[in-house]
Amino acid sequence: MPPETGNLVTADLIAVLVAVTAGRPRVMTVREGRGLPSGPFEAGHRSLQTGLRAWVEGQTGHPLGYVEQLYTFADKDRDAEGLQRAISISYLGLTRENAAGSEETGWRDWYEFFPWEDHRSGLPAFFQAGIVAPLSAWAGGGETAGLREIRSQRVAITFGLAGFAWNEELVLQRYELLYEAGLVPEATAGDAQAVPGRPMLADHRRILATGIARLRAKIKYRPVVFELLPATFTLLQLQRSVEALAGRLVHKQNFRRLIEQQELVEETGEIAAETLGRPAKLFRFRQAVLAERVAAGTKLPLARG
Repeated sequence: MPPETGNLVTADLIAVLVAVTAGRPRVMTVREGRGLPSGPFEAGHRSLQTGLRAWVEGQTGHPLGYVEQLYTFADKDRDAEGLQRAISISYLGLTRENAAGSEETGWRDWYEFFPWEDHRSGLPAFFQAGIVAPLSAWAGGGETAGLREIRSQRVAITFGLAGFAWNEELVLQRYELLYEAGLVPEATAGDAQAVPGRPMLADHRRILATGIARLRAKIKYRPVVFELLPATFTLLQLQRSVEALAGRLVHKQNFRRLIEQQELVEETGEIAAETLGRPAKLFRFRQAVLAERVAAGTKLPLARG
């Protein structure tokens, strides 16, 4: 007897493909920015990664380089029509942006989707009225004093209010709190949104938030940022790339001291051709770092100063 339609389970492969271009964190999107590259895992795929690479390269024309599994999303009712159980196996990919793109498919600044996450110039201008005010109203609307207190504390901790520090790694928690409060279109079936930011199909923005959080944490202890840089770069390019990903500025002297102490880069002996002011030296990632740190069992922090 064939299975009932409601018992069908499908597996989708979905990619958060990231690049940094001119100090801007970029993510590859499809469907005019509404979705991430994805497709079903099929019987002909030799492995999950093989299937992922096939779908991404077929949809975007962009080959995948560094890839790691991100998270598996298997919540009920992820399919809008409720006809099947949809599981998404997501991956984080790091690359360098190419010129490929169209109105349908192309690179977008990830702060289009999460504008409240960019604190490089301080708090965004809309933060108080566009984020704090509606969240405070939601928190104050709890049915009991206890619930109101719990909600208010969650808002303060997650968004760095009332004396709590802003934690750049809480990207997913912030989005999910806005979702719970009904302040993003994905939570309200397309109703008018109360906070700024480009919405995405289904839970693609949640998956993107997961990828951003993973990368923000990882750049502090693994040299993955170099996957996003050209073969040779200036220290300012390296700093701007880290700041773009973290959404925060770093202390220039402390950052460079950290890079020097960790022996992450080496001089090429060349000078950048197009720089304003004082000529800037070109560096490259010192590949020997990987073997040295594995042997020593230590980490590679790229913490902000």
